[in-house]
Formats: sequence, structure tokens, C-alpha cells
Amino acid sequence: MSDRSSLAVLLAAGEGTRMRSGLPKVLHPVAGLPMIGHVLASAKCAGIERFAVVVGPSAEGLRAFLAKRAPGAPIFEQTERRGTAHAVLAARAVLSEPADDVLVLYGDTPLVRPETLARLRAELAKGAAVVVLGFRPSDPAGYGRLLESEGRLVAIREEKDATAEERQIRFCNAGLMAFAGSSVLDLLGAIGNANAKGEFYLTDAVEIANQRGLAVIAIEADAEEVGGVNTRVELAAVEAIWQARARKAAMLAGVSLVAPDTVFLSHDTVLEADVTIEPNVVFGPGVRVESGAVIHAFSHLEGARVESGAAVGPFARLRPGTALGPKAKVGNFVEVKNAEIGAGAKVSHLTYIGDAKVGAEANVGAGTITCNYDGFDKALTIIGEGAFIGSNSALVAPVTIGDGAYVASGSVVTEDVAPDALAIARARQVEKPGWAERFRAFKATTARKRV
Repeated sequence: MSDRSSLAVLLAAGEGTRMRSGLPKVLHPVAGLPMIGHVLASAKCAGIERFAVVVGPSAEGLRAFLAKRAPGAPIFEQTERRGTAHAVLAARAVLSEPADDVLVLYGDTPLVRPETLARLRAELAKGAAVVVLGFRPSDPAGYGRLLESEGRLVAIREEKDATAEERQIRFCNAGLMAFAGSSVLDLLGAIGNANAKGEFYLTDAVEIANQRGLAVIAIEADAEEVGGVNTRVELAAVEAIWQARARKAAMLAGVSLVAPDTVFLSHDTVLEADVTIEPNVVFGPGVRVESGAVIHAFSHLEGARVESGAAVGPFARLRPGTALGPKAKVGNFVEVKNAEIGAGAKVSHLTYIGDAKVGAEANVGAGTITCNYDGFDKALTIIGEGAFIGSNSALVAPVTIGDGAYVASGSVVTEDVAPDALAIARARQVEKPGWAERFRAFKATTARKRV
């Protein structure tokens, strides 16, 4: 199909009314990516070259997203809600341009697979003028029925317009359709609104194409693949299906998920073979974990790179900009943000490392923090290779701890430390003999006076 030109018209005019949200429905995320982003990604994988998007009024956020994800795609506004054919014809300007394949997709069906869209295109390449995607739901109530005869699709009947006999049919319309570019405008232009709702149904193109002797067929997809989202309940169900798919794919690719149902992946998570993920781990966008790394239980990662053999957690948080070198360790109750942790370095527990560079084989003790923010600006902390930071130390940025240097426990370091030096930044210990005994006696006397 690489020699066939293609256009996808994405319908994204639905509001968030039933979602109980001011956010446009198609911007609600699945695996961290707005639903329409998933549809765009599938279409691109299926070889779609051009896109046009039909939106409703007040779609500023959607327009901003599309500018990033589909730059150059024209956006058309459907000001009146008069049916699916009316929505597609809002993009008449691009439909009049040459294209072999025209696909009509929906921004709220994020689980559709690239392989399915490729099958639609393949049928067009074989000579079909209209290809409809169908499915068999457990309960067909509310769906348009696909009426077939001798291997041809002869009509799609909306349930309100269907006879009792037609309502017994279980093969239903999924909504996604493909048209031969040479006939799409003629077919859509011939659609009227003589139906129960008085709307212009895209599905009427099937009967019109049959009347003109054009080839019309239906292909079938799994029900879960074509499920649309109208409520947050349905959004959660789609999220669960996406996560199950992604977990299965990861395990088949060589990733060990100790308790798969407790691991949540992002749309762009990259896990290499021989990575081990323990229970209750959450991946936000932008994470790559290389072979041999272990992510221990109850950790949260976002915008981070974990290199081969590194270990994270349990109960660790890696924030955007984190990079762990080979065999580095970030342990329990450690937070790392915008920092490089060198090969073999250890940040084992109860520590915050932000805006920092930690050299190879350095050791950062428990309770250490990099004081990277002064209320206005962020500053950098550099910890050299092989340096040792004692427990409960505060490194006030900007500051550099030289290679091989030691920082004594409990220090507040405000100046650079030379390589191989020992920095002690705390008051000298003072002991007062008998002080505790006198203190207790004093407190006992004052307590009696209060009574």
C-alpha cells in the first residue's frame, strides 16, 4: 500500500458532557496520552500520510495538542451537530484533494490497531469503494446493524430505524469506515436526512454505493478494539484493556513482571529484555529501562532513563530528567529529579537528589539532600567520582564535591570541597557533665509549683 495516497479524517467534535468535564472528550488520557493521540499513532503506523480533524466549538486545548502531534493537519469546526456525514463534510476542502484511500476515524476509539486500519486499506486496494468495520458485541442494543447478502454489505440500519428482524442481527457497525478517494465526495453529497433523528448519517453511504453498483464490504474486528469512550467508566475500562495489552507485549518481549496486574505502563514506556519489574510500579511518560535493570516494588518513574544493571527502589521516585548509569542504585525512599547518577554510584535511602551530577562509584548516605532551590532559581550540585557523602548532610548548591572527597555526617556544605579532602561543616561537640541530672531536677521542681 506504500504506493497508495491516503487521508484520514478524524472526528473529534464530541464534548465532555457525559465525562462531567470541561476537557474535550478526546483529550482524556489513556496510558498518559490523550485518546486522539492513540488514534493518530495507529493511523500513522498503518501508513496514513495526511490528516484532517473535525472539532467542535471551544476546542482550544485540542487545537494545541494537534499542533504538536499532527503538525500541518487542517482543522475544521463543526458548528452544528447534524450527524456523522455532516461532520465529515466539514472537511470538504481536503476531501476534494486527490487520495486513493480515505479513512473516517473517531478520536474516542483509542484501542483501534494499526493492523485493522491496514486491513481497511487493503480492501480498498482490491477494488472496494466502501469498507465498513464491524464487530460482535455481547449486547448489540443501541448499535447499527450490518445487513449483508452474498458477501456484500447492503446496508447499515440504525437501531431506531431497524425492523424487529434486523434488530436480531449481532454483527454491528463500529463506526470506522474507509472510502475510495475517487467516489467519497459523491457518496457523501448524496446522503439525506430522512431518518428518525433527521440527521445526515455517514452509514447511508453504504446503500447509496450499492445503488450505484459499487463494491461495499464489511470486515470484522474484536469488540474491545473498537469500543468508544463516552463516560469515565468506559475510559477506565479502555485503560484496563490497554494496560493488559502492553503488559502482555512486554512479557512476550522478555520483561519479567512479577505481578503484572499491579504494574502500570505509559504509552511510550520502553522496557528492554531481561528487565525485572516488581509489584506496584507506575511508569509515567518518557521512561526507558535497559536490560538487566530491576525496578523494585512501589516505585514511580517518569521522564527517566535507567541503564543496564541499575536498581531502583523499593519506594523510590524518579522524576523527569533522571538518568541512572550502569549498575547505579537508587534505594528506598529516595527521590531523584533532573540528575545524573553515574555508573555504580549508590544513593541507597532517605535522600533527595535534585539538579545534580553524581560521579561513578560515589556513595551518598541516608538523609542527604541537595539544596537546589533558593525560592527563585535552581542551582547545580556536582559530586565527584568515588566521593563519599556522610549521612544527614545538606549540600547547598551551587557546590562541587571533588573526586574521592569525604563529607562528614551531619554537615551543611556551602563551599566547594577539593578532591580527596575531608569536609566537616558542623559545630564541634561540647559535653557538659551532670547537665541532664540537673535538668531533670529543675523540671520536677517546676512541675510541682504548677500543681
